[in-house]
Amino acid sequence: MKLQQLKETTQALFISEKGLLAMDESTGTCNKRFAKLGIPQTMEARRAYRELIVTTPGLGESIGGAILYDETIRQQTKDGAPFVKVLVDAGIIPGIKVDTGAKELAGHPGEKVTEGLDGLRERLQEYFQMGARFAKWRAVIAIDRGIPSWGCIEANAHALARYAVLCQEEGLARPRGRT
Repeated sequence: MKLQQLKETTQALFISEKGLLAMDESTGTCNKRFAKLGIPQTMEARRAYRELIVTTPGLGESIGGAILYDETIRQQTKDGAPFVKVLVDAGIIPGIKVDTGAKELAGHPGEKVTEGLDGLRERLQEYFQMGARFAKWRAVIAIDRGIPSWGCIEANAHALARYAVLCQEEGLARPRGRT
């Protein structure tokens, strides 16, 4: 494990009073928002929108880390600068959302399990090479009469534990708290 690097990343993310910018909205979610506003639902429109965010003057003064989506981490400004480089140059640590969504948990009506463990090690290696230094994974656990069930808690805890170990192996920190 790359313990020193993990420690440095975690400290850099949380030692200041800066926040995390969650710009990890999926292509589908972004397109839905664009459709409501009459904006073309194209990769170029999403890239231009995200460029506005990453090039915001003074962004690094209040943002310490930015969670990116797979499409976003691969994008560049219109001048050809990778978004990751723009963020790093602003003093912002790039991160990546690595789960592939919450799906219905078989045999547990009304409950979900987060997916994305298949191929995660390889994705993490690629994201690290692209400049990501932390990763986000979510677990969606409904609370209602009779739920969450023990099966739901176990399934999500198991997925979170496997995600955490894989992140550590690849040198990606995993921030705690809500993102």
